[in-house]
Amino acid sequence: MNIDKLITMANQIADNFAAYPDEMATKKVASHLGEFWEKRMLTGLYNYVKTDGSQTNALVRKATKVLMEKV
Repeated sequence: MNIDKLITMANQIADNFAAYPDEMATKKVASHLGEFWEKRMLTGLYNYVKTDGSQTNALVRKATKVLMEKV
């Protein structure tokens, strides 16, 4: 999966939940990613966030860390 596309998609999801309080937004982004993204998509995002993550929204990084703790 193209990492640039994953970053764009993850950032768009985070933008949709940005109006919520931070903790709730993090949970909603994590829930959305965990429920709707395929394993290979999540793995690509996890690897990117672990190694760099600079192009992802801070909310995406927080949500990804929540999801990685569950794995």
